[in-house]
Amino acid sequence: MPPADNARFLVEASKARSRQAREHAEEAIKAAARRNERPTVVGIANAAGVSRSWLYTQTDLITAINQLQQRVPALHRSTRNAASDASLHRRLETALERNRQLRPER
Repeated sequence: MPPADNARFLVEASKARSRQAREHAEEAIKAAARRNERPTVVGIANAAGVSRSWLYTQTDLITAINQLQQRVPALHRSTRNAASDASLHRRLETALERNRQLRPER
């Protein structure tokens, strides 16, 4: 008796997995847009449960991610929280002075 030909079932399962991966990726992109956050390929791939390499083969999804990245500006370091040059310079001077004080104690 010849072995059963299960190729049809394998093809169907592969197509179903591909559809599911695509749906998850599309939903992850839509969710990022709803949250008004700047998406990354890594973030979308992780959220969708797909590989980055697979995602890069889906040119329309990559285009959608790129368009969303352009709409949502990148987070910039807040100038309110950033240390000023003068503050950093003063901290360095203080550390150097403390080192000079400790040197004679050795």
